[in-house]
Amino acid sequence: MDSHLIDVVMRLGAALAAGSMIGMERSYHGRPAGFRTHTLVCLASALLMLVTVYESQWFQPQGNSRVVVDPTRMAQGIMTGIGFLGAGVIMKEGLAVRGLTTAASIWVTSAIGILLGIGFWIPAMIAVAATLGTLSSFRWIESRMPTEFYAQFRVQFRRAEAMPEKELRAMVAEYGFTVANLNYVLTKDGERFEYRMVLRTLDSSNTPRLARRLGDEQSVVEFRIAPIGS
Repeated sequence: MDSHLIDVVMRLGAALAAGSMIGMERSYHGRPAGFRTHTLVCLASALLMLVTVYESQWFQPQGNSRVVVDPTRMAQGIMTGIGFLGAGVIMKEGLAVRGLTTAASIWVTSAIGILLGIGFWIPAMIAVAATLGTLSSFRWIESRMPTEFYAQFRVQFRRAEAMPEKELRAMVAEYGFTVANLNYVLTKDGERFEYRMVLRTLDSSNTPRLARRLGDEQSVVEFRIAPIGS
């Protein structure tokens, strides 16, 4: 078998394996862009880079003309195209934004495919290990890091029985929340008074405790606590 052909098969096989490993991690965690998506992204990136690496195999200059192919332009084009694919997996659900990590994993998978396509083996293998480590091990670290938790908070009272702002602030502070962006709204043709605000805490477990307290408050007609996350 021709040595060039063996080299091409090795590079594409490595891209297939690298993309599938990262994709399996995403599929395991139920992400929409998973096993097949990451495999195809890595494979496509490697294929497109092979076009420039083996340019001499498919392009023969006419006469004495000399044509130089710049592989970095192909890499730039690949990464630009991947930007559209990555944007497609980012979804906004209410106040929460999901898919940012998956978009980033698609981006890095494409970069790994480029490295494998040009035969940059060691950096590519290091990148695969680093990517898998980031997606798995860092998840454990992130879950144990102190992180500010934000939630949009809306609470309604009958207009004549509205809780004073000072008293409401004291209530949410009792459960470890601080208040930001407080707004006042009259709804139901002026029959109900509503507070709208963003709450912040370092302990998300404070949320169900506050919800139970609001549920026991007789003057509360309706409330909603919606986490804001990514």
